[in-house]
Amino acid sequence: MAWVILIIAGLFEVGWAIGLKYTEGFSRLWPSLGTAAAMIVSLVLLGVALKTLPLGTAYAIWTGVGAVGTAILGIYLFGESGDPARLACIGLIVAGIVGLKLVTPH
Repeated sequence: MAWVILIIAGLFEVGWAIGLKYTEGFSRLWPSLGTAAAMIVSLVLLGVALKTLPLGTAYAIWTGVGAVGTAILGIYLFGESGDPARLACIGLIVAGIVGLKLVTPH
């Protein structure tokens, strides 16, 4: 169950990272409140997952899910580069996430 919670925490990290773009420097109320809420949920869920998962593994996966999700949504929502080299680097992060999951005993 800790792994599911960790992935959900990572998805909320994506939410707040993307939300930052919409806050326009925290000058827009509703996007700012949504972003702050996503930050809190993400950190709380990470803390719950850390009750049973190793810190280094959990943190790396949390940030990896956030990085991959944010990069993909940046391509989709904001027209950022989706060139093959960038996608390959995103794939390497995914491989690292999967690798950490496979070698972690919990």
